[in-house]
Amino acid sequence: MIRFHNVAKTFRRARVLDGIDLEINLGERVALIGSNGAGKTTLIRCLLGEYTHDGSVTIEGQSPRSERTAVLGKIGFVPQLPPPLRMPVGQLIHFSASLCGSDPQRILDLAKRLGLDVDGVMSRQFVRLSGGMKQKLLIAIALGRDAKVLVLDEPAANLDPEARKIFFELLAERQHESTMIISSHRLNEVATLVNRVVELDMG
Repeated sequence: MIRFHNVAKTFRRARVLDGIDLEINLGERVALIGSNGAGKTTLIRCLLGEYTHDGSVTIEGQSPRSERTAVLGKIGFVPQLPPPLRMPVGQLIHFSASLCGSDPQRILDLAKRLGLDVDGVMSRQFVRLSGGMKQKLLIAIALGRDAKVLVLDEPAANLDPEARKIFFELLAERQHESTMIISSHRLNEVATLVNRVVELDMG
């Protein structure tokens, strides 16, 4: 499903990833763990085709860099840092749903399940939401599409305890139909959900 072959990435002579070889099969749920600066987010950005790098990355044989539209259509992604979008929440939900042909109502329902007062924020700019609200909405958008691959970068970071519990319940409901990569520095948080752990250390 996902293959990293001899992937290396350097920023200003600092080698952030150093010869990563990793295969992730369909249906695997992988915890990507490591301390801050270990290279987790950089590896995810290579998977999403955002960075040039040495070596190769493929998803179902396709390159996220050169076949970006086709590959990203298969991925549900929750970033570590929310993007500074000025789009109103309602518009963002409909735009996100239209990109992948999913139902906006499904995104709304997931956001409500996570405890977001969607009706109260529909006209507010995304950038003006609190950190927790942004995170709930981004999770709802990622899970609201029929993605074969879920890539989650520290997804529970800004969630309150109740939303965190519901989030992991939502992931458990998807565990037989999606390949998941969950980046976290807290293994105990994702241990019950994953069936494989990959630790990154110094790239």
